[in-house]
Amino acid sequence: MNGVELFLLGRTLMKIGEEAMPEPAGGGTHPGSVRSVLVVASDIATHPDSAIGEIAARTGLPQSQVSNAVARLKEAGSVVTSADPADRRRLLVRQAPEISARVEQVRATTIESALIAMLGADDPRRVQEVTDALDVLARHLNPQTTGRAKK
Repeated sequence: MNGVELFLLGRTLMKIGEEAMPEPAGGGTHPGSVRSVLVVASDIATHPDSAIGEIAARTGLPQSQVSNAVARLKEAGSVVTSADPADRRRLLVRQAPEISARVEQVRATTIESALIAMLGADDPRRVQEVTDALDVLARHLNPQTTGRAKK
């Protein structure tokens, strides 16, 4: 496998992950993609008490997308915001102290139906083979290992 094939595989895996995400109850009221919400949520988990601009700088997302993602996460009860003591006009974002119902719902969702849709077949052996391969990748390639990659 070369770098291009790996990049394209990564995009396919992201699409499977996005497809596996359950819709929020009521559909949510804020725009934004699942991808940007997950990127922002991951950044907030790693960097609590960050301002929107800091999250945008680290993730490379436009500030408007970060603001929308934070609004979605806040609506879902996944994050809380507070005024920055140094500058009351800025909001600092951190994970909510309690796990929200939405986070529990997302964590409980499996990828099986998304894999079946992507593979175009309901072959339990094939789905299990792909799931097993993804489990191996997840053990070895995770947010901690990607932090060591060159930027």
